[in-house]
Amino acid sequence: MSVQVETLDGSKAKLTIEVPAEEFVAAMQQAYTKNKSKFNLQGFRKGHAPQAIIEKMYGPAVFYEDAANILIPDAYAKAYEEAGVEIVSRPEIDVTQIEKGKPFIFTATVATKPVVTLGDYKGVEVYKGDVAVSDDEITAELSKKQEENSRLITVERPIQTGDIAVIDFEGFVDGVAFNGGKGTDYELGIGTHSFIDTFEDQLIGASTGDNVEVNVTFPEEYGEASLAGKPALFKVTVKNVKVKELPELDDEFASEISDFETLDEYKEDLKKIIAERKEKQAESAKQNQAVDKAVANATMEIADLMIADEADRMVDEMAQNMQQQGISMEMYLRYTGMTQEQLTEQTKPRATERIKSRLVLEAIANAENIEANDDDVNKEIERMASTYKMEVETVKNYLGESGAENIKKDLRLQKAAEFLAANAVEVEKPAEEKAE
Repeated sequence: MSVQVETLDGSKAKLTIEVPAEEFVAAMQQAYTKNKSKFNLQGFRKGHAPQAIIEKMYGPAVFYEDAANILIPDAYAKAYEEAGVEIVSRPEIDVTQIEKGKPFIFTATVATKPVVTLGDYKGVEVYKGDVAVSDDEITAELSKKQEENSRLITVERPIQTGDIAVIDFEGFVDGVAFNGGKGTDYELGIGTHSFIDTFEDQLIGASTGDNVEVNVTFPEEYGEASLAGKPALFKVTVKNVKVKELPELDDEFASEISDFETLDEYKEDLKKIIAERKEKQAESAKQNQAVDKAVANATMEIADLMIADEADRMVDEMAQNMQQQGISMEMYLRYTGMTQEQLTEQTKPRATERIKSRLVLEAIANAENIEANDDDVNKEIERMASTYKMEVETVKNYLGESGAENIKKDLRLQKAAEFLAANAVEVEKPAEEKAE
């Protein structure tokens, strides 16, 4: 096998890969073995016609596609190792010669790692973070704790805004029930606008045991095309009316949900927690600003193939995250009215920014001799084990050598971001931006 590498504009390369004729003949034989049971020729039992007879009847090209599919993966894998360029995308394959008795030749167009030219990255200006804790923030945190420790109590009165209505419902369009339009014992927050149109408003004033007909119209941009823009009737039965009862903000409340005896002590502790959180957020914002400035000052040329691959990865990550929440990608696409291709295309700008950030941080780590060592990796694995409540050795076994190496690379980039933030110059945010 031979490989020729042609450098293309836009951080791309074309690999021309030639596989010897005898290897193509062997692949043709494998293709015959795979497919011979599909051929039924007169004078032969089905699946027993010789390869030469099949090729004479249908032409050798009958096995070309399968033979190519047999050869390409291994041939490309070898070419990938021999090419001498850093490939950062899946290949675009194009067969240029396929004929029995001749070498099999195909090309693989790939993205190569872009050359990054760094601009100014030390001493860039970033805004100072606001880490002061206000009384309003403490009050908001206390309100959240009240909500978390609230309870629902049943009331015997008509539904009001702010209530929780426990309902059964079924929806009809043109007199026919539609899929997904039925629910039982559904707890609907009145005033949350979680249901379409004026659904919730039409329940105000109804009482337990009432049957209510709710008339609404689906939005024109509704994700389910068969319902978009159509009027619907929902038959609703009110099964219960509940209100949320919040605990009193007093010393008893503080002692029940914390290790403190008084509300004032608990407030002081909340103030410390909020301050720590804001400091972390401010440091993260500082790093992000510094990285953005370094990226803006750098130049590089990124191949569209690399961007497409990164966008696909991001969509896969999104699908995995949604799956953990019980939402399938099919469901998400249906409700957003997008196709998979549209979602991927919409993701490409963010994919481009992610690639740029990673490349610039790698370049800065190289320029500043920033490295992550085995101790850094072990500390990160210990943190992961603690987060997921797993044994450290279990996490190490799960990650393997490649996973540990990826962690080391990520930590190196994180150290580069920390370096940028440490060398940035903090300035006050303009008043007009503070107001936003």
